[in-house]
Amino acid sequence: MNPDQFYSMSQKECQQAGKILVIDLGFLGDSIHLIPALWELRRHHPRAAIHVLTSPLGAEVLQLVSCVDKAWAFPLGPPSPPFWKHWGIIKKLRREHFDVAYNFSGADRTIFLTALSGARLRMTHEAARKHFWTPWLMHCVVPGQDRSLPVFEQRRQVLAACGLTPGPVQFNLKVPPLALDWAEERVPTGSVHISPNASTHLKEWPLEHSIALVKGLLARNASLTIVVTGSSRPREQDRLRQIAAEVGDARVRVLTDLSLAQLAGVLTRCRLHVGPDSGVIHLAYALGVPTFSIFRDYAGLKEWMPRGENHLHRIAACRCAGLKEPTCRNAPHARCLADIKPEDVLQALDHFQLSKRLPEGS
Repeated sequence: MNPDQFYSMSQKECQQAGKILVIDLGFLGDSIHLIPALWELRRHHPRAAIHVLTSPLGAEVLQLVSCVDKAWAFPLGPPSPPFWKHWGIIKKLRREHFDVAYNFSGADRTIFLTALSGARLRMTHEAARKHFWTPWLMHCVVPGQDRSLPVFEQRRQVLAACGLTPGPVQFNLKVPPLALDWAEERVPTGSVHISPNASTHLKEWPLEHSIALVKGLLARNASLTIVVTGSSRPREQDRLRQIAAEVGDARVRVLTDLSLAQLAGVLTRCRLHVGPDSGVIHLAYALGVPTFSIFRDYAGLKEWMPRGENHLHRIAACRCAGLKEPTCRNAPHARCLADIKPEDVLQALDHFQLSKRLPEGS
């Protein structure tokens, strides 16, 4: 089937209502970038039930949008459990009798899950690795998209290739009232949010740099509150405790073990998010919060970088990017990221006018 025929065929399959399954096993950042495509599916299939098979964290993300009728949490690692342990959820998916399935990643595991879902019409996006079985298992394979585009726009362009007409980009996250109330009790309006942790130490700015940045921000802005967050992982909590102890200032508030909704509530009360290459950047971006990000260079970085005048970044030239065994793997942090100095970041943050008082109600 030609990709541009897929939407017209899916309309026939769904008829007046129908069921659509989207398979995307991403974590925080990937799930955020999936949302605009989900809104497009909702706009083009207003009466269909839209289900998403995602990671447990992705299921939390999708609770913040109303375009999804049901999010299925597919347990993932690391390490990922053997494929045969997922037969229970696969059986439940098949009982739903999906009319159409969309797969935006094209990864091996998701290809087989899409086929096993039993959906009558199945589409996938062509990934870097090509296999002879993909055309056998899928009715439609959309060619790879331009990787200079943001990931969310690539997903929208996959739908365009299927015959849909994308409208304006929308994330439209709705933070639950309980999470907003929780954040209001703990975070003053106009705070700066700092998330010093990432999925690997190779993406993290040295902790001493983060501490120097916090001290510098407080010295420059007497009325500023800084909120530092992290997960329940012992390593992350230890890093947060070190920041609080080294800074020793009541204007620094440390929050750990937040739900995704609580983290979103915190971000809505902040004027700026500062952090390394992690999913929190994308959550802040989707909520309309300005960001300052610190990256090490690697292939494909551009598609993950927030764009716009309210989203700045610094990129470190990485000598070991792409190596199977990075030279910094056993070091406490990536040496290239240490080259980005706190004083340079402080100067760059002048762009956000943190000393300027926000209007009432902001």
